[in-house]
Amino acid sequence: MLYSIKMRASKKDGEFNKHISGAERIIMDEQIIDCSKQLISRAMKHSKGKPDYINLKMEEVREEKIIRLESLKVRTVETDSYEDGRQKVLELLELLGISKGKEILKIFDKVDTLRGAVILDINTLERLEPDKERGIRATNMDSGVQFLSNAIQKNHYKEAIVLATKVANAPNIIGEICVSDDPDYVTGYVASQQFGYVRITNMKKAGSDKGGRIFLYDGDKDEIYKTINFLEKQYVLVDNIVELKDSRKESVDKKWQEIDNELEQLKDCNLYRKMKTISSAQNKYISLNNQDMLMLSSNSYLDLANEKAINEYAKKILEQYGTGSGGSRLTTGNTKIHEKLEQVLSDFLGTEAALVFNSGYIANLATISTLCSSEDIIFSDELNHASIIDGCRLSKAELVIYKHNDMRDLEEKVKQYIGKKGMIVSDAVFSMGGDIVHLPELLRIADQYGLFSMVDEAHTLGVIGKTGRGVVEYYGLNQKPDILMGTLSKAIGSEGGFVCGNQMLIEYLKNKARGFIYTTALSPVTIAASIKAVEIIKKDPKRVRRLQENITFFEKCLKKKGIEVEAKSAIVPVVIGNEEKAMEISEKLLKMGYFISAIRYPTVKKGEAILRITIMSSHTYWELENVANKIASLL
Repeated sequence: MLYSIKMRASKKDGEFNKHISGAERIIMDEQIIDCSKQLISRAMKHSKGKPDYINLKMEEVREEKIIRLESLKVRTVETDSYEDGRQKVLELLELLGISKGKEILKIFDKVDTLRGAVILDINTLERLEPDKERGIRATNMDSGVQFLSNAIQKNHYKEAIVLATKVANAPNIIGEICVSDDPDYVTGYVASQQFGYVRITNMKKAGSDKGGRIFLYDGDKDEIYKTINFLEKQYVLVDNIVELKDSRKESVDKKWQEIDNELEQLKDCNLYRKMKTISSAQNKYISLNNQDMLMLSSNSYLDLANEKAINEYAKKILEQYGTGSGGSRLTTGNTKIHEKLEQVLSDFLGTEAALVFNSGYIANLATISTLCSSEDIIFSDELNHASIIDGCRLSKAELVIYKHNDMRDLEEKVKQYIGKKGMIVSDAVFSMGGDIVHLPELLRIADQYGLFSMVDEAHTLGVIGKTGRGVVEYYGLNQKPDILMGTLSKAIGSEGGFVCGNQMLIEYLKNKARGFIYTTALSPVTIAASIKAVEIIKKDPKRVRRLQENITFFEKCLKKKGIEVEAKSAIVPVVIGNEEKAMEISEKLLKMGYFISAIRYPTVKKGEAILRITIMSSHTYWELENVANKIASLL
C-alpha cells in the first residue's frame, strides 16, 4: 500500500505566514513513521529559522493512479559570473524557439515573493495561473526509488529533477526556469524535454535571497486547465534519475567521489574559495591582474613586508646562514639568530622568555592543547579565531563558550566550575570586528578563580598601545596575561608565531608542545626579517602613531558620510548586512582600484556581511578620504 505524505512549515511574520520549508514523498506504509520524523526534522532545522506551524498531510494512493516518467537527462554548465549564467539562460530559451527571452527574465526577477510558480504564455507574456498571489504548485510526485527503499532523506538535487521532469511532461509546457531563494545557493536550472535538465552554476548574484520558478506555456489558453490539473493532481514517479556526480564530463575515481561531491556542493552554494594572484610585493599598492590597486585588506599594518632595511638585513643573514634551518629546534635547526629573535620579543613585551613557532595558528594550537587536557576546562569567547577554537578541540578539555567580550557572562559561567583548573582564552583584537578585549576584567576573573589567562595578540602588536606593544600597554597595566601569544606575519611583516611568558611556561612548551617539537624550524632569513622589524618598531614609534592617526582619520571620514563605525584597531568593519550587496560593492571597488574584501557567511553570521577594511601606516589622508567617499557612494 502506498501513501502520499506532504509537509509544510511556516512561521508567523506580522500579519502573514512566512514559508519555511516544504517537501513531499510517496512511500510504503512501513516507512510512514521514519519519513514523518525526517520531514519534521527537516522543517525544524531549516536555515530560514524554526517554524511555529508544521502541517503533515497523508493520504492513500492507489498504484494504478500513478504514472511513471523517465527522468530528464542532466548536464551542468559552469559559468564564471551571474552575467554569464543569465546569458546561458537566454541561449537555452532560443533553442526552444522563444524570441522574448529578455522580457521573460524581467518577469522572472519579479516573482520571488511567490511560493508557487508562474505559468507564462511565451507569446503574449500573459500570466495564466488562476491565483496570481499564490502561483501554481506542482505536487504529488517523487523519485521512483523512494518507495522501494529507505531513501527518504532530503536531497535537493533529486527533488528538483523530479519536479522538472513532471513539469516538462505537462500538457503545453515547453520549458521551465528555476532558481532557489536560498542566499547560499546560486545554481539554478532551465529544463525541457528538448534538451533535458541543464544546471547553470551562477543563475543569481551571490548572497541574494531572491528565487523563482516560471513554467513556459505554448498552447491554447482554453486548455490551461489540463496543464494545471496535471501539475496539481496527477501522481508521478520519476525513474532512472542519474546521480549528479555521473552527469559531469569527467569521471572521478570512487575513493575521491565523496570529496569531489563536497567540492561541487561548495560551488553550488557559492562557498567555494578561490585565490587572487598578486604579482608584486605586499606594499600599500599592489599589482593584481595587471592593475595597480590600493591595498585595504592586508595585515601588514605598518607596511614592513617590503621594507628596504629589513630586506638588506635578511640578505646579510641569508649569506651567513643559508635558506633553510635543516631540522627542528631540538635537533639541528636552532641557531643564534632564532634565540636572538626570542630575546628581542621577550624584551619588547616585557616577559621573562619567548618561544617562536612556525605560525600563529600553530602557536595557538600547540600551546592550548599542551597546557590543557580532558581534565581541564577552557572558557573561550564566542568570536575567537579558528586557531583558538581548534586548539581547544585538540586539547579535549571541556569547552565553555561565553558571550562576545561579555565579562559578566564569563564570570557567571566561571562560577559554575569553581575549583576546576583550566584557562580563559581570548583574542586581544577580534579579527572580524576589530574590537578590543576587556583585558582588566578578564585578568581579574582569571586570578580570582585560579585560571590561566591567555590572550592572542595577533592584531595588536605594532597597532595599539602608545608604542605598539599591544593590549597590555593599551590599558596601561602592570599585570600581564599568563600567556601572551602573537604573530610575526601581520604588523611585523614576516612569518611565524610566538608565545611570551615566564621561563617555566616556555620550558614546558619546549618539552611538551608537539607543534614545536616535531616541526622543522623557520628559515633564518624569515627570523632575521622579524628581528629587524621589531627593532624598527622599537626605534621608530612614529610609524605606530601614524597608523593610529590614520585609523582615527578614516573613522571620521566614514562617519562624515553617515557610515557608523567604531574603529578601535587597524581592522575597520563596515556593516552591509545583505550578502549580495556586500559582494557587489567589493567587486565594484576592485574595478575602481581598491582591494577591499567582502566577508560573509560562514565567516560571519547570515545577514551580517561586512566590508573588512584594514588600515596601514603608509596610507595617506587623501587615499583614505577618497576610499571613504567611494564606499559611501556605493551604499
